Amino acid sequence: MHQIPDPNQVFPNEYKTSCFIKNVVKAPNISIGDYTYYDDAADPTGFEKNNVLFNYPEFGDHLIIGKFCAIASGTKFIMGPANHRISSVTTYPFHVFGGAWQENTPPHLDQLPRKGDIVIGNDVWIGRECVIMPGVKIGDGAIVAAYSVVAKDIPPYTVFGGNPARFIKQRFDEELTGLLLQFGWWDLEPEALVEVLPLLCDPDLEKVKKELKARLTEPK
Repeated sequence: MHQIPDPNQVFPNEYKTSCFIKNVVKAPNISIGDYTYYDDAADPTGFEKNNVLFNYPEFGDHLIIGKFCAIASGTKFIMGPANHRISSVTTYPFHVFGGAWQENTPPHLDQLPRKGDIVIGNDVWIGRECVIMPGVKIGDGAIVAAYSVVAKDIPPYTVFGGNPARFIKQRFDEELTGLLLQFGWWDLEPEALVEVLPLLCDPDLEKVKKELKARLTEPK
């Protein structure tokens, strides 16, 4: 039996800068998959408090992050309540300051634009100090360059960067991308994943493509 890292540990190695964040997040509207880590030399376990901003579960939006994601230090996820009312001539949030202002304005959260959930796929690498805006979807296998502001969706297995984040390149050709999405290695059982790790880390992409084709056509 292989000694496999435990997804239920807070700190998976001796350095204690990388934290498997599903084990420290408590908010009911945040869902994080196994082995997804946040790396921060100062406070890796403070992810929910320091990196998920303006999170009020009663607003109704969610932060959903898949498995095996690598989230670098300083990355911020901006939830929907960070917004201001934009449907009227002023964006000022009078209601939150109480008194006559509160009496003469609609409830604050009810006025905010609804962008929906933030959804991050599996095996996504988000570089240092990125900002992920409300309602953004980032596909499996994507890479977001450091110091990027992501305001629009990012397709699977692409590289985006900048402010606002723009397409830089496809990571792989269309065929390999399709095979990877079909294979979905992040859903393998732990022992099966150990067996396939050499393939996942092999830089010979033609060999990887050939092996994935063979695996996907094997009789179940």
